[in-house]
Amino acid sequence: MEMDRDSLVEQLSAGVRHFVQCSFDEADLSRLDLQDCVFERCTFNETILYACKLARSSWQRCRGMSADFESADLVDAQFQGCDLNNSKWRRSKLASASFLSCKLTGASFEEVSHLGASFEESLLVGADMRGFSFRKATLNQLDFSDADLSGCDFREAVLEGCSLREAVLKLARLEGADLRGADIGGLDLADLRTFKGVVISHAQAAAILGEMGLLVA
Repeated sequence: MEMDRDSLVEQLSAGVRHFVQCSFDEADLSRLDLQDCVFERCTFNETILYACKLARSSWQRCRGMSADFESADLVDAQFQGCDLNNSKWRRSKLASASFLSCKLTGASFEEVSHLGASFEESLLVGADMRGFSFRKATLNQLDFSDADLSGCDFREAVLEGCSLREAVLKLARLEGADLRGADIGGLDLADLRTFKGVVISHAQAAAILGEMGLLVA
């Protein structure tokens, strides 16, 4: 079912809060109150959700490629099995929001408030996550390949089945991070101080030394 802003407002006025297989593609839904709504197998491709109230909303197997969530309130929102590649989240409120089995390749999380936000089994390839804090978190099956993780805090975090391949880690904090379960190939090792206190495996250490032209006998 295709829905534009007017038809959505009409449904909301009638008390509808659960939407299944609806298409909101390219609609401007800015500033709508969609708190507690459930979206199941809906599409939001290139949809504008600027400053929407989306607290406690649930998104199940939705597609929102290039969707714009700028300045939206997504506190306690839940995303599961969603394709959100190249989505924009600038200045959104993501406190306690969760992303499970989501595709977030190329997503931009610029200046978001993210206290308690969680990601699991998700693709974050090439994502802009500058300044995110993952301190003391256990990260499972996250692909940060080519992501911009500048200024991120990974102190005492445990990465299990994750990839940091060719990620940007400028000014990131990694003290005490356990990277034994992470792919760290292709990282810029020019400033080894970034990796001070990091826990890695013997195989990873040998690979790093090999990239520096040293042979481990």
